[in-house]
Amino acid sequence: QVQLVESGGGLVQPGGSLRLSCVGSGSIFSSNVGCWYRQAPGKQRELIATISRNGSPDYAASVKGRFTISRDNAKNTMYLQMNNLSPDDTAVYYCNVGYERGYWGQGTQVTVSS
Repeated sequence: QVQLVESGGGLVQPGGSLRLSCVGSGSIFSSNVGCWYRQAPGKQRELIATISRNGSPDYAASVKGRFTISRDNAKNTMYLQMNNLSPDDTAVYYCNVGYERGYWGQGTQVTVSS
């Protein structure tokens, strides 16, 4: 059974940084597209970053230049480094493999507030 477990969320001030981690079961990240989604209160879930099987990243315009997706295959872990955070980044962040019909983590809350 595939399991994805996120960590690293929390409260941060505007302009601050956080790094989210997602530990997966087996070698799931090396053989699938890894994704990070987020869902803010009252808004639809948004795909914000992907990393392909060969390691190529892609980003939504809303986070490009501020967020970095990466993975460590040896640790079965995917990361999302988030810099220069703003209140608009407040959301529950979800780790995912395989897009909407794939596998999901439980989500981790990120709150950006002074």
